[in-house]
Amino acid sequence: MNRTARVITASTRAAAGTWTDTSGPIVVDGLKALGLDVGAPLVVADGEPVLAALREAVGANVDLIITTGGTGHTPTDLTPEMTLQVVDRLSPGLAELVRGYGVANGVPTAVLSRGVAGIAGKTLIVNLPGSNGGARDGVAALAPVLLHALDQIHGGDHPRTLDA
Repeated sequence: MNRTARVITASTRAAAGTWTDTSGPIVVDGLKALGLDVGAPLVVADGEPVLAALREAVGANVDLIITTGGTGHTPTDLTPEMTLQVVDRLSPGLAELVRGYGVANGVPTAVLSRGVAGIAGKTLIVNLPGSNGGARDGVAALAPVLLHALDQIHGGDHPRTLDA
């Protein structure tokens, strides 16, 4: 089954046209390489516009939403708080995986990302950092497990082996 994805870039500057979104396209390319059906990133301002974009995508029955940006410690970095208003169940291992991947690859500041991951209905939502490296590392970290997670959300079973 072909899964759909949406990338939402949280950046007030990019939404205003004073900054070019470069992390969103990195995520789009990574998701396309995994075989997901994904269009251009949606760029919105930080805060409430992120919440509106998340709700719209969940309402459109998108299988996967990846956000980029708004996960840091500045006062306007509110993507995790917006995400928590939408998800029904958390998937903390995915957020931990993203942070751990960055640290393991020589980026100690990866632990500063406050990104969360969770499930809203049948939509998986994962927050990634807004830096190009954070976006690239986030997709690389998620790649081995992402399609399996989406299958599980839609009722799929765990792969079985003879010795299991």
